[in-house]
Amino acid sequence: MRPLFLPEEPAIHAQLDRVADDWQRGLRPLAQAGNTTAYVQALPGFVAEADRLVVMIEHDNARKTDLLRLSQAGLAAIACVGTVAVIYLLYLWIILPVLRLQDGLRRMAAREFTLRLPVETRDEFGTLSAGFNRMADELQDLYQDLAARVATKTAELERHNRDLETLYDMAAFLNQARDAEGMARGFLQRVMRQFDADGGSVRVMDAQHAKLHLLASAGLPAVLAEAGDCMAVDACHCGDATREGVVAIADLRKTTRRPLLPQPSPCTREGFAAMAAFRIEIQRGAIGTFALHFRAPRELPASDRQLLETLAQHLGTALEHLRLSASARQLAVVEERNLVAQGLHDSIAQGLNFLNLQVQLLGDAVDRDDLAETRELVPMLRHGVEESYQDVRELLNNFRSRLTPGELRPAVEETVERFRRQCRTEATLIIDDRGNHLPLHPEQQLQVLFILQEALSNVRKHAMAAHVTVSLSHGHEFRLVVEDDGEGFDPADLSHDGDATWD
Repeated sequence: MRPLFLPEEPAIHAQLDRVADDWQRGLRPLAQAGNTTAYVQALPGFVAEADRLVVMIEHDNARKTDLLRLSQAGLAAIACVGTVAVIYLLYLWIILPVLRLQDGLRRMAAREFTLRLPVETRDEFGTLSAGFNRMADELQDLYQDLAARVATKTAELERHNRDLETLYDMAAFLNQARDAEGMARGFLQRVMRQFDADGGSVRVMDAQHAKLHLLASAGLPAVLAEAGDCMAVDACHCGDATREGVVAIADLRKTTRRPLLPQPSPCTREGFAAMAAFRIEIQRGAIGTFALHFRAPRELPASDRQLLETLAQHLGTALEHLRLSASARQLAVVEERNLVAQGLHDSIAQGLNFLNLQVQLLGDAVDRDDLAETRELVPMLRHGVEESYQDVRELLNNFRSRLTPGELRPAVEETVERFRRQCRTEATLIIDDRGNHLPLHPEQQLQVLFILQEALSNVRKHAMAAHVTVSLSHGHEFRLVVEDDGEGFDPADLSHDGDATWD
């Protein structure tokens, strides 16, 4: 039912065969025959053989148990070694690549774009390392490109700031200049300092005679400056700029000779190797050129050319402003002279004409020895001279008047008060300036004052009035009304007089 499983040892199986043979041949027949005495006598030998079989089995089992324990200890040792090996391999294959990637990311975050990871395997970590290196390459290229762009933009911004500073400084100087020659000289000094030029000139164009006249120069030899004081427009590169806008020659020695230019050009003979000329232009057209001269070959970049063109426009605007200011001053002088002439015509000329007639009458009376008429004419002459003297003083006072906004009321009050002192006519002044309108322009205020002075002068001279009223109001419209109760005249009578004239 339950067979005995014996170790696969030949000695044990041989012993088992001996025990079985002893049983089959010895003890069993005795037991079956009922021979107890013989059975008992044979039993110790059989038991001894059976014990020997058991001992052999136990020894074999013990040996196998020792081997099992030894194998278990070996397996435990192998397991420990394997665990250590696995941990080491995990460190080498997984943890170390992860740590390398982590350190690479940290150093990459610190902008160490030159870092590259070693690709030692072809597994996933090798693929990650290769991908990391490609990413580092792209980031390095992008960063270098970005750094180059930032450097370029920074340089461009600095150039723009420098150009703006130059334009601001030049605009401030041009606004302060008082004469064209000083303006051109200061302009050249600033431009030559900005662009490291060795010489420069500013020329204005006489369009009628097609000539260029030297306005100012700096750094040019006297021979070159005197020779270029007046030249034809088409006789030099500076004249070409009036038609082309910009003429920039990096090396004068390599330029094509022009028929009108000497061989070599004056600039080359005086040691200049490069030049640049720019047109000075305003709305009505070109008015001249300015040129920069360099003793070494020089190529102006597009940004410098643009800045110089802008500076040329500023110079042209400033020169045109000076011309317009001079024209305005001349016009002001002409207007002032017209005012003086009008005042002389309306007052002193009439008085002198009256005195001339009286002198002629006095001469006739003296020739006739008419003493009575002479005595009658002398007071009239004295009165005419006094009247002319008062007119002169009044004109001098009028043309010395200069008003600023807000000074019209005190000037009107002073004029009316002076009228009261000059004659016995009563004068009433009514001023209504309660409106919120802006005051008149100084020139308009001065014209109002002139009108009032002339009206009061006519009242004093001709109206024979006992009372005069001056009303001044500044509401929606400005109104000045001068009314008197003098003799006056009938406009209808004058309208029928075809020979009547108005001055």
